[in-house]
Amino acid sequence: MKSHVKAVVIGGGVVGCSVLYHLARAGWTDVMLIERSELTSGSSWHAAGGFHTLNGDPNVAKLQAYTVQLYKELEEISGQSCSLHLTGGVMLADSPERMDFLRLAHAKGRYLGMDTELITPSEAKKMFPLMDEKHFVGAMWDPVEGHLDPSGTTHAYAKAAKKLGAEIVLRNPVKELTQDPDGTWNVVTEQGTVRAEHVVNCGGLWAREVGRMVGVELPVLAMEHMYLLTEPMPEVEAFNKETGREMIGVLDFKGEIYTRQERNGILLGTYEKACKPWSPVNTPWDFGHELLAPDLDRIAPSLEIGFQHFPGIANAGIKQVINGPFTFAPDGNPLVGPVQGLTNFWVACGVMAGFSQGGGVGLALSNWMVDGDPGFDVWGMDVARWGEWASLRYTNAKVRENYSRRFSIRFPNEELPAARPAQTTPLYDTMVANNAVMGDSWGLETPLWFAPQGTEPKDVVSFHRSNDFEHIGTEVRATRERVGVTEIANFAKYEVSGPASEDFLNQLMTNRMPKKGRIVLTPMLNEFGRLIGDFTIAKTGDDKFMIWGSSAAQKYHMRWFEQHLPKDGSVRIHRFDQTLVGLSIAGPKSQALLAKLVDVDVSSKAFRFMDFREMAVGGAPCMVNRITYTGDLGYEIWMAPAYQRLVYKAIKDAGEEFGIVDFGMRALLSMRLEKNFPTWFRELRPIYGPFEGSMERFIKLEKNDFIGREAAAREHAEGPKLRRVSFYVDAQDADVMGDEPIWAKIGAKDFGTIEKPHGYGAPRFDETGKEVRGSDAATGASAVRGIVDGDWRVVGWVTSGGYAHYVEKSMAQGYVPAALAENEAEGLFEIEILGHRRPARINVEPPFDPSGDKMRG
Repeated sequence: MKSHVKAVVIGGGVVGCSVLYHLARAGWTDVMLIERSELTSGSSWHAAGGFHTLNGDPNVAKLQAYTVQLYKELEEISGQSCSLHLTGGVMLADSPERMDFLRLAHAKGRYLGMDTELITPSEAKKMFPLMDEKHFVGAMWDPVEGHLDPSGTTHAYAKAAKKLGAEIVLRNPVKELTQDPDGTWNVVTEQGTVRAEHVVNCGGLWAREVGRMVGVELPVLAMEHMYLLTEPMPEVEAFNKETGREMIGVLDFKGEIYTRQERNGILLGTYEKACKPWSPVNTPWDFGHELLAPDLDRIAPSLEIGFQHFPGIANAGIKQVINGPFTFAPDGNPLVGPVQGLTNFWVACGVMAGFSQGGGVGLALSNWMVDGDPGFDVWGMDVARWGEWASLRYTNAKVRENYSRRFSIRFPNEELPAARPAQTTPLYDTMVANNAVMGDSWGLETPLWFAPQGTEPKDVVSFHRSNDFEHIGTEVRATRERVGVTEIANFAKYEVSGPASEDFLNQLMTNRMPKKGRIVLTPMLNEFGRLIGDFTIAKTGDDKFMIWGSSAAQKYHMRWFEQHLPKDGSVRIHRFDQTLVGLSIAGPKSQALLAKLVDVDVSSKAFRFMDFREMAVGGAPCMVNRITYTGDLGYEIWMAPAYQRLVYKAIKDAGEEFGIVDFGMRALLSMRLEKNFPTWFRELRPIYGPFEGSMERFIKLEKNDFIGREAAAREHAEGPKLRRVSFYVDAQDADVMGDEPIWAKIGAKDFGTIEKPHGYGAPRFDETGKEVRGSDAATGASAVRGIVDGDWRVVGWVTSGGYAHYVEKSMAQGYVPAALAENEAEGLFEIEILGHRRPARINVEPPFDPSGDKMRG
């Protein structure tokens, strides 16, 4: 065993071996994997071994597609068979709601390059004759599904890594992790200590314990998971003989089961409601190649439905029941990336679908470690998406909820109850008393909308317009016509101070920093010129700035800030989180309202648009920004939590004469649509450049050499390939939710030759495994070659949208080729909503206050 290496990977499951292989392939051959026992000695060896590309997050789906593409190459490099069975599979819908879900998934597949197809139950039965089609209303076929040998695949990664020079050390438990002042890690094992520049926690079932070695409590929990294998079945053998192929994989939402052929029988697994955590506090180090005791009674309700839906399986003998632990994060997606607050400590764990995602996780993490960027938009997997509130008990409750809902529909307006409330502001009880429907915003309870007194404050979950629609409209109209107040504690808040603070921010941000008492809006880019942040910045003192941003990105952004802080201590950064809370007032009467609450001049001349002031509001010390996300005249008022109730009461009392209303987050998002304002992590993400995102007015290429400037200048000079645009949509009773395909009616001469249907979401990789963003030289269309339907083709995708209540329009934002981005013609675009293509038209100017006169007052 070497004493010094570039990186140590801890854990020898499929994820650890994938990370090792991808690091070696990227050129870091001086890497070592350390495993406490044998390879696959955690969850990998007893996995069912299924793989697929479909995922609710299109960016995770891209990495799953890469994983599936990788297996043939892996076999060739390693000489080890993965025993691939590319059978294809169907998802079965038993209700109209589940059919809507499949229509959404099918639509996403259009721009992800997936060849999915909506089929009838009888068509599904021809591929899986063990089912009874009378229980279903429809299905979706995906040809890129199958299964493999988990052990063989893990060893294929390991053998390929060793051929590239990586080292694997087995039967060598890690006992301790320490770090020297120079950043070097000491990996203390039973066989000695290895010094490494980087440590990667791929501990699987023990990832939580490895994290605790460095003082980190990772939000990951193992759950017992059962599947059974039947005895050989004559029906299966007959099907194989008659068709010359295997039976397909099947997912039954109602039965909460998945099934596929295994040898001459059937494998059937379930994600049962009565789920059971395994070792919820500490994972025993001596656990290994053991299975857990079967508990068929626990999965009996799912089996009962399954045997009704698949009567061909009901009478089969059970050969074996497999019950083993698998790890999950609270939302079911992996935990990947560098841990904020530590240097060169990386995680790749909670990868429940290891044989669908393991390759993509290894690729993204190796890119991140070697090149400083994952090469993909991996927010859905980034470990930084969880805050300190994701404690052990929170994780336990949320993972159980997620597991029990694995095959349940998540509606766009559905708020899940487990582990709530985790965080509340001083106004929580007041908001509940005001009949607010509360939502979870990065662990914080936030008002979504307000039900009329006397009615139950509850969402009726749906893919269509629901019971909140009328009441959100009332909130929007009252705010636009009079004045409204909303809580904005769910923003991220930071203070940057010190003699070099302005230079530091100028290095990070694309816009010039404001003068004292003024505010700017500014994106932040990575070295590749991609959008990684969008902030409001106020200069509050000679060497002091306040920053506001997306709450969900607090740890993501703190990680970036800390990475670039000067080593001499000349810049300090403080994250307030919920030690600073806020309220926003907006609407034409908001200035008159504020004037009643303060003892200073807040006229438009004295307190201009984009001004910052410290003032007492309702008698409480506050910071006030003259800006709101509504795009209307308005103010953001920030205070310590101790003053929030006082300020809120003062606002409501003084606002009574103006007809003030409370409005929630959904009304705020509706109003931002009317201004064509983007949102972070929907319109603005690390796969887009600033000019693609239509953020050009905030990009000052001439100001200094800020991070990402060279790439941004190149994008500007060459012209963006895509552009963010806003649409009016001729919707019916359902608005866009995000990730819908955008169709355009254009001839081949307008858009270039169609080579193979796939959208920008579809990954294309070079020989090193890095994604290629191609461009069509004839049209400048960035890697979008749409699905074709006559003169219509998919040219882009929706990022977000909804109903804009004041202008009474269904609206959407999304990305299309730049050549089409200013074409406001009727009849050119359609957006697919729940399987129906609806006419859409680009609106270049925002429909509400296009001149900006109202917000400037």
